[in-house]
Amino acid sequence: MTRKFKTADYEATLDQTVSLREVLPAQHLARFVVDVVAELDPACIYERYGVRGGEAYAPELLLALLFYGYATGVFSSRKIERATYESLPFRFVAGGLHPDHDTLANFRKTFRSEIKELFVQVLLLAEASGYLKLGNISMDGSKVHANASKSKAVSYKRLLRLETRLRAEVDQLFVLAEQADRNELPEGMDVVDEIALRQERLTRLAAAKKVLEARAQERQAAEQAAYEAKLRLREAKAQRSGRQPPGRPPTPPAAGPQDKDQYNFTDPESRIMKCSSSAGFEQAYNVQVAVEQDHLLIVACSLSNHPNDKAEVEPTLAALPPELGTPAAAALDNGFFSEKNIAALTKRQIEPYIATGREPHHKSWQERFAAEPEPPAANASMQVKMAYKLRTEIGQAIYRLRKCTVEPVIGIIKAVLGFRQFSLRGLDAADGEWYLVCLAFNLKRLHTLAWA
Repeated sequence: MTRKFKTADYEATLDQTVSLREVLPAQHLARFVVDVVAELDPACIYERYGVRGGEAYAPELLLALLFYGYATGVFSSRKIERATYESLPFRFVAGGLHPDHDTLANFRKTFRSEIKELFVQVLLLAEASGYLKLGNISMDGSKVHANASKSKAVSYKRLLRLETRLRAEVDQLFVLAEQADRNELPEGMDVVDEIALRQERLTRLAAAKKVLEARAQERQAAEQAAYEAKLRLREAKAQRSGRQPPGRPPTPPAAGPQDKDQYNFTDPESRIMKCSSSAGFEQAYNVQVAVEQDHLLIVACSLSNHPNDKAEVEPTLAALPPELGTPAAAALDNGFFSEKNIAALTKRQIEPYIATGREPHHKSWQERFAAEPEPPAANASMQVKMAYKLRTEIGQAIYRLRKCTVEPVIGIIKAVLGFRQFSLRGLDAADGEWYLVCLAFNLKRLHTLAWA
C-alpha cells in the first residue's frame, strides 16, 4: 500500500504548550463576557461581604463564569467547575482558577437580587454603545420546568383520602398501644415511632391543605372578577341589540379547592401547568420577557406561578428599567387580552396592540388586501376597538413583528441555550435565576451585534 496517512502522537500532544491568546481570538464570546463584566459596577455585591474571613474569589470572576456558562448552555455549577479544568474558554474566564461548585451555587443563590441590578447595567451599556434604543416592544410568556417532580405532588382529592386513612391508622395504633401488655406486638415494631411517623405526615398534609384552600380563594376571586366582566359585556350587547345575546350565559365560579388542585412537596411554590412543547402538564413556572423590536434585546422579564398570562403584564411592565425610558407601543398575543391589561399599558403611555383572537395561518387574498375598516363607534366594546386597531396599517406593522422578535428569543433560550428547567427552588430564587438567564441571553446577543 503506497498511500500515506497522518497519524497522531498522543504522548507528544500531552506535552504541547497552548497559548490561550491564539485559541481565543479577539471576537470570542469568552473574552467579550470578561470585558463586559469589567465595565459593570459590582459594588452592590461587595457591600454584602464581611470585613473578616478567608481570601474569597472576586465577584467579577464568579459573575463572569456564571454569565459565560448560562450564555453557552452550561447551567450546572458542577459542570462549570469541571469546565474550568477541561474547557479552554472556561479556563480563561476563570483566570486559571478553579472555584468549586459549592462556591458557584452559593454565589448564584445568595446574590440573585444583585444580579437583577446587573441586568439593568448591561442594558445601559448596550444603550451607551448604540445597540439599544427603546422604541416598540413585544411581550410573551412560556412555561419552564421547575426543579420539582410530579411524583412528589398530591392532589386535593388524594390528600383528603390520605388524611382519612392516616387518622384511622393512628387510632388503630393507639388502641394497639393500650393492648400492648396483653397482646404481643409484631417483631421490631415500635408503636410510638409508628404513631409519630403518621402524625408528622398528617402535619405536612394539613399544611398542604391550607395552601390549596388559600389558592382556591385567590383563584375564585380572579374568576369572579372575570365572570362579572363577562356579564357586563353580555348586558352591554343586549342593550345595543335589544335582545338577548346568543349562547349560554357565563357560569359562576365554584368555591373551594378542586379535586385536581395539586401541591408539590419538593417546590411548593411551583404549579402544575399545561406546556405546549410536551402537550401535557408539568410542574413549572410561568416566565415572561419584553423584547425591543429593533435589536431583540430583553428589556424586562418576570416570573410567576400563574398558569396563564392574564396577570403578567403589570409585573413585566414594572420590571422595565426607568433609565431606558418608555416604549412607544407593545405587541402582545391573545393570551394577554383584557381590559385591565389595556388600561395598564395606556396608563404608562404605551400604545397597546393585543390580539383579540387567534390569527388564521393562511389568509385569503381578499383578507390580505382588504381596505382599512371603518372606525368603530365611540360606544363600541374594548374588544371591537382593539380589533380595529390591529387591522389598521400601523397596527399590522407593529403586531406583525411580535412573531419575529419575542418568539424567537424564547425559542433561542429554550432550544439553543437549552434552558428548560430551573436549578433553584422557590418563587423568589427561580425569579433570580430567570434574570440570570435573560442577562446571559443579552450578552450573547450583544456579542453577535458587536461582531456582526
